[in-house]
Amino acid sequence: MNFPENLVEGRLLKRYKRFLADIRLDDGEFVTAHCPNTGSMMGCQPENARVWLSPATNPKRKLRYTWELVETAPGVLACVNTGRPNAQARAAVEAGTIAALSGYGLVRPEVRYGEEKSRIDLHLSGHPELADAWVEVKNVTLCEDGVGYFPDAVTLRGQKHLRELMAQVRAGERAVLLFCVNHTGVSEVRPADHIDAAYGDLLRQAADAGVELMAWQADLVKDNNPSGSLALVRELPVVLG
Repeated sequence: MNFPENLVEGRLLKRYKRFLADIRLDDGEFVTAHCPNTGSMMGCQPENARVWLSPATNPKRKLRYTWELVETAPGVLACVNTGRPNAQARAAVEAGTIAALSGYGLVRPEVRYGEEKSRIDLHLSGHPELADAWVEVKNVTLCEDGVGYFPDAVTLRGQKHLRELMAQVRAGERAVLLFCVNHTGVSEVRPADHIDAAYGDLLRQAADAGVELMAWQADLVKDNNPSGSLALVRELPVVLG
């Protein structure tokens, strides 16, 4: 899976109003780009950082660019576009990259389920031996000393998703929390207890209840620059201790 467009490089001036970022392109032009991320983006907006934007394909769109990647440290990239992880996960499942989720004949996105009226990111069905799998995808971009933490802000919505997944296990189905690690500096994933202790406690309860935890890292960088790829290529450990 690759970025569909040629990315445009620039420098980050500031992010504001959550969805906007001022960028100076390498040719000297100043632009305002769409920032497709509602989170805190902790650690992903260093001053004057190298960033990469995708150009809009619709000429009528108000903002010509979407912010995709940021260099958080020399040669270390993170994908801040939260519209990417579900597609990354689906591509990895359908390609058979994630062996634990292979063998399902049908992959459906955004399926309604649960007592709390949620939508699961991916519903896998049609396996000859295994129960249906309900896969919730979470984007990991917060990296501290090589550890990827989730979440990067308190998330009541994320807690709801964990409760829904535990309910699926009780109903005899497979429930999976898939961390899509979109930061090349991460070597393992842990719950961010220092940010949302309630989420960390509930994640451990979910694991004890049978929710499967997986983490896969995207291949974002090559020779200190974007590789052009979004493919999930590397499994990482999820550490709860």
